[in-house]
Amino acid sequence: MNQMESLYFAASEISGLHFKIFTSHKGIRQIFINRKEGTLEESNLINLHPDDPFMFNVFEELSEYFKRKRKKFSVPLDLHGTNFQVKVWHELLKVPFGKIITYSGLAKKLGNEKLTRAVGTANAANPVPVIVPCHRVINTGGTLGGYSAGLNIKRKLLELEGAMSLELF
Repeated sequence: MNQMESLYFAASEISGLHFKIFTSHKGIRQIFINRKEGTLEESNLINLHPDDPFMFNVFEELSEYFKRKRKKFSVPLDLHGTNFQVKVWHELLKVPFGKIITYSGLAKKLGNEKLTRAVGTANAANPVPVIVPCHRVINTGGTLGGYSAGLNIKRKLLELEGAMSLELF
């Protein structure tokens, strides 16, 4: 019988958004935004206070981000996905605060513009939104595309970073 992995979680509201965050002993595993029922299967879950050391100061860093005092996160990540998904998520970490990239531009950076749809699918599966900035990816025509927490939140994140322009309306 396989032993279940222990994961930790805590929840907090930051800038009007409800964050429920799961961590492993290695780093941030999953972030749910405005989904209080969000959970992870197949693990032993331990509820912690948001400032517990096993939460890696993620709530503090998110709070600083929403106050425009942090442009890059330093929390450790424990990303789980296919090799391609993880490759996309690592490329997303290179997109700077306040900048946007298109799905096809991201596919080009990965070496194959034909992977645009696959990049979009990997982007949609990003388990740690905001920290891995999938909100910085838009459609080639300038429309926002999708976002796991909803387009209104994606728009607000881009506004916070100063990345929204008249082209997006």
